[in-house]
Amino acid sequence: MAENKKVLVIGGGMSGLTAAVEVAEAGLEAHIVEKNPYLGGRVAQLNKYFWKLCPPNCGLEIQFKRIRNNALVKWYTLAEVQEIKGDEGNFDVTIKIQPRYVNDKCVGCDACAQACPSYRNNDFNFGMNQSKAAYLPHEQAFPFQYVIDATACQKDCQKPCLDACKYSAIDFAMKPETISLNVGAVILAAGWNPYDPAKLDILGSGGFKNVVTNMMLERMASADGPTAGKIIRPSDGKPVKNVAFVQCAGSRDENHLPYCSYICCLASLKHALYIREQYPDAKVTIYYIDIRTPGLYEPRFYWKVKEDPNVAFIKGKVAGVSEEPGGDVVVDVEDIYAGGKVKTKFDMVVLATGMEASSLAQGIGVPYSSDGLVDDTTLRKGFYAVGTMKSPADVARSVQDATAAAIKSIQSVKRR
Repeated sequence: MAENKKVLVIGGGMSGLTAAVEVAEAGLEAHIVEKNPYLGGRVAQLNKYFWKLCPPNCGLEIQFKRIRNNALVKWYTLAEVQEIKGDEGNFDVTIKIQPRYVNDKCVGCDACAQACPSYRNNDFNFGMNQSKAAYLPHEQAFPFQYVIDATACQKDCQKPCLDACKYSAIDFAMKPETISLNVGAVILAAGWNPYDPAKLDILGSGGFKNVVTNMMLERMASADGPTAGKIIRPSDGKPVKNVAFVQCAGSRDENHLPYCSYICCLASLKHALYIREQYPDAKVTIYYIDIRTPGLYEPRFYWKVKEDPNVAFIKGKVAGVSEEPGGDVVVDVEDIYAGGKVKTKFDMVVLATGMEASSLAQGIGVPYSSDGLVDDTTLRKGFYAVGTMKSPADVARSVQDATAAAIKSIQSVKRR
């Protein structure tokens, strides 16, 4: 099908946006399918990213501008690919789109959220706070359009939202929609999920208030996060002056994720800086198996943190975490160099949870390895896995990988 000049991009994070832009600027249509009500993926949840530690909105805004100004880029939010049939150059794709209940007339005025009487757990902030059932996903959301979580709506609570909107943007008559596309190539850029701390029984199984994950801390440090950028203890809002980081929380473990998750050590080093910047007298302890800082500039970053006298690195496997009645957290660790087990009390503990590849519908026909990552060696022709779908990666490496996948997808289309 020589006339088919479309490429499907599953996932609207930084990798998916990059791939779509590259494809479109080469003259092909790029169709982004994103399950969230916004584009940007995990990068949108970060406070700062490597290696310059700048706000991710800088990079995202550039990508948003590029796709907004290119008519060859189409995007579908609240959407998931259900099935893909066919061969390279001629794939038939079925996409299901969930209703937003807010149409394109929305101007982002916030009137619906102010009037809304219902609340929901804020998944963008990993449930650390709540938002109204009518909400903007986050302050820099693209598209800048509200969405209504109908599952959180109380009985007969639709009227306040309808009455508050002056632009007729609320539409509770919206229904799930199924659309079909025919594309020449498919780029798998669905990204990653933080490993579920509930599976880590010796580390508290996600049941302690003052044991948080690395991504939760990232949201706490963000100005638009649940604590307006202040890193505080979740149980009582007190400043944190003594914090422990537990590395490889789920990674490099045959019972959980057997591989190294690549970014966790660097993330904890970055988080140590967050804490030290907010609390000049705070102490940070990092419990590790090995400190891994791959890349050209990252080892320099490690030495910068290591030279801080208030940051201690202890090589040892954490055997257990418990929480005392007052909220303090006790870490039981085997200190390799000192010898023997040591119990130490902290204000808060941060679990450096690993990266899991996002799962895709079975109807897409994507092979996974025993590690739960996409096995790109057995992908059918015309399919290209990107970044964290096939291996843990940082943003820079994922962007490079997305550019390569865009080139390969263009070749798939041209071959037909």
